[in-house]
Amino acid sequence: MQTSEAIKTTVKNTYDAIARRSAENEQGCDCGCSSKTGTKFSEDYSKLSGYTPDADLGLGCGLPTEFAKIEKGDTVLDLGSGAGNDCFVARALVGTAGKVIGIDMTESMLAKAKSNATKLEYGNVEFRLGDIENLPVEKNSVDVVVSNCVMNLVPDKQIAFNETFRVLRPGGHFSISDIVLRGTLPDGLRDAAAMYAGCVAGALQKQAYLQIIEKAGFQSIQIQKERELVLPDELLAKHLSSEEIDLFRQSEVGIFSITVSADKSNESAISCP
Repeated sequence: MQTSEAIKTTVKNTYDAIARRSAENEQGCDCGCSSKTGTKFSEDYSKLSGYTPDADLGLGCGLPTEFAKIEKGDTVLDLGSGAGNDCFVARALVGTAGKVIGIDMTESMLAKAKSNATKLEYGNVEFRLGDIENLPVEKNSVDVVVSNCVMNLVPDKQIAFNETFRVLRPGGHFSISDIVLRGTLPDGLRDAAAMYAGCVAGALQKQAYLQIIEKAGFQSIQIQKERELVLPDELLAKHLSSEEIDLFRQSEVGIFSITVSADKSNESAISCP
């Protein structure tokens, strides 16, 4: 099992390489979660207002902004904003009176997002370098948090959701798309660095994931969308023996993309700084 710092280094290096490759190819790249797992995790953004092809690297596993109930004038925070895809969709919803903040720990991704925002002349979209376990955002300062297939990459998900709770205003809410599991992955998959960067090895059991959200203080937790994802045999063969693949296929292990929402109550009091 990798340490937290080793996991962060693996993830950062993977997404740094993705950003650099996409910068060399203005058509984008089929990379990240999709290429690491050999199956399509991402969903089609092209019909959403604010969609920017140059910002869509196919790295998500849902459409959190579609379910986030973002309103004009809101301040929206995107955790793991990548090249800015969800931020630009959110910006179309908040309008010129609102604000969108993107947080990412990969400098090359941040550079690509800022370049995209400059081309679009969006003065109310801001990108900050930061760690989701220690957000560079003031407490009680945002109305809506969104995130797309990123929380599963964070080593300490409880701290990440505690931070999400901290920065939301009382009465605020989040909509987050992520990968969760049913059953236990074989050791060969769970311990593979490529599977961590590919959004699988770091995934929690669905119930454990929801319990972390509840423990952070959130209420009205709802799964807005859920779909099962299937890993191809070619990928499994890189990490498992033929016998292990057969056992995996016969098991009840499932890998799911979920979009989950939750509220921070109006009465919530934050004691943390």
